[in-house]
Amino acid sequence: MYIKKILIAVVLLGAIGMGAFAWYVYDTAFSGNTAFNNKEAHVYIPTNATINDVVEELEPLLRDTGSFVTIAEQKKYASNIKPGHFIIRKGMTNNDIVNTLRSRNIPINVKFNNQERLEDLAGHISKQIEADSVSLLNAMRDPQFLKEVGLNKETALSLYIPNTYEFYWNSSAETFRERMKTEYERFWNESRTQKAKRLNLSKEQVMALAAIVQKETAKVDERPRVAGVYLNRLKVGMLLQADPTVIYALKRESGDYNQIIKRVLYKDLELDSPYNTYKYAGVPPGPITMPDISSIDAVLNPEQHDYYYFVADVTNFGYHKFAKTLAQHNVNKIEYVRWVNSQGLNR
Repeated sequence: MYIKKILIAVVLLGAIGMGAFAWYVYDTAFSGNTAFNNKEAHVYIPTNATINDVVEELEPLLRDTGSFVTIAEQKKYASNIKPGHFIIRKGMTNNDIVNTLRSRNIPINVKFNNQERLEDLAGHISKQIEADSVSLLNAMRDPQFLKEVGLNKETALSLYIPNTYEFYWNSSAETFRERMKTEYERFWNESRTQKAKRLNLSKEQVMALAAIVQKETAKVDERPRVAGVYLNRLKVGMLLQADPTVIYALKRESGDYNQIIKRVLYKDLELDSPYNTYKYAGVPPGPITMPDISSIDAVLNPEQHDYYYFVADVTNFGYHKFAKTLAQHNVNKIEYVRWVNSQGLNR
């Protein structure tokens, strides 16, 4: 009888132990283990990450990293880690989290606007994808690549058209560059290519002119008119005389691209630079910034008019006053200079 009681007790203790273990396993795998209050959290797993790298990335998001590691090892995730961008939702269990990290890499939207240099673009993109700025810049400057796309170091910026593009976060510098090549070729469709030919301009010249238009006016509806002015000047052999090109030349000469120049001085017009359109005829050797699509299309679809001059309109800020003759332009310019002086804008 005594032995029977012992056996029953052993069985009961075993059952309790097995139940406790089963509960531990269930709780570890199937109880919520998130520690954030938002509906979801974004996780970025780098290429060649180890389980320690993953834990470091997840640590601020989990209540218990130890239980996560336990499940990750049981599900053999630690030996098959995928890089990329993943979304973890509030209340997810360790099992859910591991399954999420093993599932589809979610694309992200990569955006860039009017950068003046490849260095600026590389820095901007490196904050959005895994590739660092050095590898991005090297890929963009690669002479063999530039030769393949028909560009050079002066025109290389033309390849990158400001927009929003879908990428995987773990994209390499070469992947980014090749995608931009594809987008560039798609942008320059038959219609746009033919319009450039009718203007007797290469794609690179269109981009360089569009960059000037971009800098001259922020008003999208005014860009075709501004483009028309510069195209009129080119047709009759006038110098473009675009202040933004002088400002760019000054920055390029000094190496300080962060300086703010609000006023071009007469002495600046003597700067010996191929980008100084007061000194050198024709289109500059490359774009002085990345032009928006609206600026590019403004050059390709310019307003037809007889204007050759324009100056900022101080009665309608953001827009310009246009003139057909130098005499009329000088009248408009006097009004602008008077306003500039009243604002104390000496530079």
